[in-house]
Amino acid sequence: MTFPLPPPMRRALDLAAEAAAGGDVPVGAVVTLGDAIIAECRNAMRASNDPTAHAEIEAIRAAAAKLGTSRLDDCTLWVTLEPCAMCAAAIGLARFKALRFGAEDPKGGGVVHGARIFAQPTCHHRPDVLGGIGGEESAELLRNFFAERR
Repeated sequence: MTFPLPPPMRRALDLAAEAAAGGDVPVGAVVTLGDAIIAECRNAMRASNDPTAHAEIEAIRAAAAKLGTSRLDDCTLWVTLEPCAMCAAAIGLARFKALRFGAEDPKGGGVVHGARIFAQPTCHHRPDVLGGIGGEESAELLRNFFAERR
């Protein structure tokens, strides 16, 4: 049985498609507070010539600016791909309540793969993590993006 995607993940997937259309790796991120979307961004590394302009980092910055605080304790981050170690560390530092992601990233992920940031004893905050939400659609966007470039 297929269930409709939660609206924040649907929006993140739309942002990922926009990133791909602009030449960036298709990753989108949305920050919610309750049911409200308070920030949304897509990968912008190529567009901005900034290697740290991952969708998650951009969304964290936008949400923190909107709320006027670096603590996003009551927020949930929705992202189409398992965050890398850099993004996972930033998610912990921002103290998100929850992280929801689409496709796993065995090569570059930092949550359930690779560095497993939230499992490290040096990690001071661990959000509630749930992956696989919209994972197939996210993985398909990524496969298509990289197939076109090979």
